Amino acid sequence: MQYIANSPEDYIKQLSEERQLIISKLRKTIKEHLPKGFEETISYGMIGYVVPHSIYPDGYHCNPKEPLPFMSFASQKNSINVYHMGLYSKKELYDWFVSEYPKYSKTKLDMGKSCIRFKKINDIPFELIGELSKKIKVQECVDIYESAIKK
Repeated sequence: MQYIANSPEDYIKQLSEERQLIISKLRKTIKEHLPKGFEETISYGMIGYVVPHSIYPDGYHCNPKEPLPFMSFASQKNSINVYHMGLYSKKELYDWFVSEYPKYSKTKLDMGKSCIRFKKINDIPFELIGELSKKIKVQECVDIYESAIKK
């Protein structure tokens, strides 16, 4: 489900009370752990964290007017999804996350290339998401992105 929102607060206000609590906690966890330089925004209908144009003026190659996306999360109909570009583009980070996940959650990991789906919202491993959030700094994000688009 996509929400029309102008700010993270606006996005959260559109959710059910239960989802508001979970999404607010997820947002707080990410913001507390995210390295300096990333900027919070609404991006692609989700709460997102991007490399702002002030740091990377070229923007995202699909739409240079958009800042470079890094991490986001969304409340979907049947799940809460966390998207992290580093999981897709950095194998060692993906492997780390997959190996750490069972230490934080008893549920089976439901994950795509950069998407982690949580169907049981009470089983979100906030501490692990916090650890994931701090694994890549802004310049590393830019370097990974630039090396990927040059291929």
